[in-house]
Amino acid sequence: MNLILLGPPGAGKGTQAKFLVDKYKIPQISTGDILRHAVKERSELGLRAQAFMDAGALVPDDLVVSIIRDRLTWPDASAGFILDGFPRTVAQADALAVMLTASGKDIDHVLSIVVAEDELVERVVGRLTCKGCGRGYHRKFDPPKNDAVCDACSAELYQREDDREETMRSRLQAYAAQTAPLVEYYAAKGLLRTVNGIGSIQNIQASIVSVLEG
Repeated sequence: MNLILLGPPGAGKGTQAKFLVDKYKIPQISTGDILRHAVKERSELGLRAQAFMDAGALVPDDLVVSIIRDRLTWPDASAGFILDGFPRTVAQADALAVMLTASGKDIDHVLSIVVAEDELVERVVGRLTCKGCGRGYHRKFDPPKNDAVCDACSAELYQREDDREETMRSRLQAYAAQTAPLVEYYAAKGLLRTVNGIGSIQNIQASIVSVLEG
């Protein structure tokens, strides 16, 4: 099964991707992880990517597609894969389609996890992180006994910059502008499978299995 996983920041993609990896025994292929691995291995593609990353520039689409093409040749992807973080734009989706066609592969499903913006903001803005042991909390869903210190090690709790409301809303705006058009793109191809990302983890997982196997 070849999947693309879509969803805005805070939608729970990481949790559901782990579930899909365990259930279908296929790898989660994250663009960021691939780039970091390629750079670490100092492959030809990795060195080319590093030049752009060191300059603070986006890695060009054709280079990212080349790195993904190489990753899909690994034995663990022979039975399928989950693409996470790619494509991000319609242009990247077009490039991916050309690449997959050339290698005799295709996308079976595009899974889009949908959560309302205010819910996403509440999920993220409520996060607290321990400066000592790194344990995470949530003011509403998993609160510490004391908002100021960690239950486990008594170190100070803080809110990461990425978890501030202004930052989160900016990230959601960027997602809507760049990635949300992919929903229409894949819906037109009959590949889009939409799942409500609000509810218990188990219920969301059941919905995912239903749309993928139903």
